[in-house]
This record gives sequence, C-alpha cells and structure tokens, in this order.
Amino acid sequence: MIMGKEDLFVNLKKGISNKYYEDDKSIVLNGDSLDMLKSIPPKSISLILIDPPYHSTKKSNIINDTAFETNDDFVAWMEDFAKQWKRVLKPNGSIFLFCSSAMEASLEMMLSKYFNILSHIVWTKPNDPGFDGWKGKTKKEALRKWYPHSERIIFCEQNVDPLTQKSYFSEQLKKWRTLCGLSCQDLTGKTGAFGKVNHGGAVSNWESGRSVPNVEQYEKICDVLAQYKKGIVFPDYHDIIRPFEVNSEMQFTDVWDFPSVKQYKGKHPAEKPIEMLEHCIKATTHSNDIVLDCFAGSGNALVAAIINQRYCVGMEIDEKWCSIIKERIEAVITSKLIFR
Repeated sequence: MIMGKEDLFVNLKKGISNKYYEDDKSIVLNGDSLDMLKSIPPKSISLILIDPPYHSTKKSNIINDTAFETNDDFVAWMEDFAKQWKRVLKPNGSIFLFCSSAMEASLEMMLSKYFNILSHIVWTKPNDPGFDGWKGKTKKEALRKWYPHSERIIFCEQNVDPLTQKSYFSEQLKKWRTLCGLSCQDLTGKTGAFGKVNHGGAVSNWESGRSVPNVEQYEKICDVLAQYKKGIVFPDYHDIIRPFEVNSEMQFTDVWDFPSVKQYKGKHPAEKPIEMLEHCIKATTHSNDIVLDCFAGSGNALVAAIINQRYCVGMEIDEKWCSIIKERIEAVITSKLIFR
C-alpha cells in the first residue's frame, strides 16, 4: 500500500530522535546531520534543499567551514552525505546544493556518481548600491582573477542507473512496455501520443527523459498497459513524475538574480533569501511533499516550505540557531512573520 503524504510525515517523525522542536508540519533536529540522516526512512523525501559549509570561504563563524585541510577531504565528507541523500530521496525527488564557484566542479563530479545533474545554476546576487559587501571595498586594480560575486547551485534528480542517467519514470516505462511486448511505436499508437515530427516520438522521448507525459497521457499509458494483465502496479502520477513547473513569469533560466539578504542584527552568516528558496520549492515539489534541509542555519528553507504548504525537516548542529528556527517557524504559524 502506498503511504499518504501525511502518514509518511507522521511515520518519519516517529522514527527519529534529537528533536528540538516539532509541530504538525515541521521538525527541527539538533545535532550532527550526517548521523541524524541515518534515521530518515528510505525514499521519504521529495526535495533536499541544502546549503552546507562552502569550505573555500573559510569563515570562522560557520561551523565546519574551516574543518578540512584539503579540498579532497571536504568532498569526501560531502560524499558521505550524498550516499544518505541517495537513500532517503524519493524516486522522483530533486536536490538543490548551494556551493561556492571554487568547489562547484569537484562537488558536481562527486554528485554525478549518485544523481543525474540537471542544471548548474549561477546565482548573481544583484544587490543594491551600498549593500555589495566586500565587492564595494575591494581594490579592483590588485585583483589577479575576476572577483567572485556569484554562487553556484547544483540541481539534480534521483536516478536508477548512473551509467544511463535516466530518471525513475523513464526506466519504469521501458520496463513496463517491454514486459507487455510493445515497441515504442506500438505504445505511441495505442495511446495516441504521436509526435509532431514522427509518429514514434512521444514514447521514445519519455523513455529518453527528453520530456514527460502530462496527467492525462500517463493515465492513458496505465490504461493501455493494464490490459495486458502483467500485474503491474502503477504509482500515482505525482509519485513517479518528477515535479518541475516554471513559466515566463518566473526565473526559468540557469542564471538567477535574487538579491542576497541584507545585513541585520542577528543575521546568519550564510543566510539565503526566502524568495529564492520558495522558488526552488514551488518549482520542484507538490503540496504536502516533504522538504529536507541538512544544514538549516537561519531556518529560511523551513519557513519557505511552511509558507508553501509543504512538510519540512531541518537539521542544525548549533543549538542557538535551533532556537531561532523555532521562533521563526512559530512566527509563521501565528502569521507574525517580520524577519523576511
């Protein structure tokens, strides 16, 4: 039996410890997130939204940002996380990993062993005059490379086989079609999903991952294949197709220009703007999906999840920030959000 989203979250809450705070929609855990990840049930998380220490920035006020002597040590530490993310992420789940431009290439190579890399996003941080931080103070004439005024976001999806880099749905569709003894053109004809250029294009495109069927097309696929009585259990559309919804009114390219969070008393040193985190969540999850942040920091990812009617789990090693996250979540719940 496929567990409902509310039941999945309730079940998740029962199996984990180190709870600092919990309510009907959120959990905040205090401790080492690598250890706490092991208590998260397999295939339970729809979106992993993470902003770990960057390592290359060497900020003493960010835990573990100065903990690694070499880049390889840092990447190896992150790979331990990647193995757990692979385990807990749903088959149609997504990941956003924030990182520095200096470490992006190494992290992307590591992540490609476990996930399909979909986009390499550049966050430009176009701040107003007077809020450009070190950029405005830098002696430009003394630079020996271009000033690093952007950050990177690696966007990836769960995969079945890192060699083929196909999605879960692509692999399942091919498996079902083959079991029923149909070719791509056969299934295309029976579903009526003909391509504009060639008559066998639709199913072939779905299996290659170039596109996905809509709800009606998926239901037609299920209806056609069910007639062959092969005992196939067809998941709900929203449990097999990876969500990705953008439009011309949103930032839909791989260059994002959300302003960074302006300095204020009590600001987290690596705080990300809620608007950008909401953008990630709305584009890649459905209502009541579970969002996981393993380096919760300011708690903005959890706030963004709650605002958009998602369940969320936040892990934070610093108890001081757990207290602040709790306050911010309670502020959202009581509609007194003033820190945004």
